[in-house]
Amino acid sequence: MPVESDATGQAAIWIFAYGSLIWKPEFDFAERARAEIVGYRRGFCMTSIHYRGTPEAPGLVLALDADPAGRCAGVAYRLAPETAAAALAAVRRRELISRAYDEAVLPLRLEDGREVAGHVYVVNRDHPQYRGGLTPEEQAEVIARAAGPMGTNADYLASTVASLAALGLEDPELVALAAMVRARRGEG
Repeated sequence: MPVESDATGQAAIWIFAYGSLIWKPEFDFAERARAEIVGYRRGFCMTSIHYRGTPEAPGLVLALDADPAGRCAGVAYRLAPETAAAALAAVRRRELISRAYDEAVLPLRLEDGREVAGHVYVVNRDHPQYRGGLTPEEQAEVIARAAGPMGTNADYLASTVASLAALGLEDPELVALAAMVRARRGEG
């Protein structure tokens, strides 16, 4: 894969977003593009004890889980060269808070056909927060009731579904899960 350079001649730094980083990146970027990663799938397979749940009542958050047949559409951000180091440090503080994610640099395909290397946060299956294998019904039960310092788990799911739809990247599994969560919360 060719290494893309920024205006300063340094290697461009890309970050792949598949959940809350889409609608709440909290860093400066020079470019944003729809992107896809192959070999992973997006799913609610990690407990949240810091943001959308608590240690006593964990929520669930999205993570990329390895799947040889998997594909995940999301957003790639090219960091602004002048703020890239600070932005990457901020993303690491946010995503690696409990070490349930591993940071990897993996190939991404951008919507215009370019292939770039991107920083990607994938679930660590050996971490105690890994919750792979939950049925959609089990996920909906957790998401419908969980809340943490950053808000409700239901709002996290709704924001992700809305952001993906706005980008033309609707995820049918997340749309169905959101409907189950709304039903459990009595929201129709």
